Amino acid sequence: MQPNISPGSQTPDSDLELMTISKTSTQYDRVMSGCKDIFIKKMKDYGSAWRILRLSSITDQIYIKAQRIRSIEEKGKQKVEDGVDGEFIGIINYCIIALIQLELGSESNLEMSVDDVVHHFEKQVAVSKRLMEDKNHDYGEAWRGMRTSSMTDLILMKLMRIKQIEDNQGATLISEGVSANYYDMINYAAFALIKKQEEIID
Repeated sequence: MQPNISPGSQTPDSDLELMTISKTSTQYDRVMSGCKDIFIKKMKDYGSAWRILRLSSITDQIYIKAQRIRSIEEKGKQKVEDGVDGEFIGIINYCIIALIQLELGSESNLEMSVDDVVHHFEKQVAVSKRLMEDKNHDYGEAWRGMRTSSMTDLILMKLMRIKQIEDNQGATLISEGVSANYYDMINYAAFALIKKQEEIID
């Protein structure tokens, strides 16, 4: 006999899924809080000097960081002290810079207050998180079964796509624009940091 489950009730599997989603949300917020903290500290040191950067320059900065992560993953060691966690954080923050530049344009006022930057930072993080939650709903947290190295490769693939779009002067025939790729890179980097933190705990 099939159990009588009312439309409003939840099965044990759905309860577990909700717990996992809640856990991901908390972990995601913790990662983004750490990224924002570093972003603000650098803002206080350097001001909004990053506003002078064109999108192509930001893309190249992200590429350098992603390529270093892949190089360390393949070699299994590093000679420079800075670890890959810092590079993933850098990828997130540069992607947010790129999205702010897309919104504001590089020709507008280059000087921004800390409060103004924090507002735009949190706005882009909110969009990224909403996208992450929507995709997690559809894909069932499939990223948890991925290797961190695969996330690095996906970030590099997104960068190659962005470079191609930039070379095409922003034109695409069927693909998403550059902003969608920046959001995806934010989330891949966040997932990588979550998985690395879980490895430390385990």
